[in-house]
Amino acid sequence: MADADLDALIRQLAKQQNKALTAAVKKRRDRAIALAAKAKDAGSKQRQRQLAKDILEIGTATVKRLQMSADNAAYSYARSVRQATDAAAAQKTVASAKPEKKSAKKSTKKATKVAKKAKG
Repeated sequence: MADADLDALIRQLAKQQNKALTAAVKKRRDRAIALAAKAKDAGSKQRQRQLAKDILEIGTATVKRLQMSADNAAYSYARSVRQATDAAAAQKTVASAKPEKKSAKKSTKKATKVAKKAKG
């Protein structure tokens, strides 16, 4: 797993967290539904059912936000790595181009010196 890309690892961990959170939300909703079934009056039944709906809605929204945050973090990491790789490649290109310029200048200086000696 040491060779795995961290963006894939971030997404995998978020997926596991989402599954656990979804299971907890469903368990909580089921508990509210069970309490609604045990309720003796209509008002408390209705409150428990509404609570179960609210629990599911809020839990689902939380799961979506968590997934979105993980996707954003994974994308940001992958983009940063790409940019760092591109910057390193650009530095290599610049570094390899600089000696060529120096050697070209030296060769032109030598050529001018040779030309001056030939004239004089």
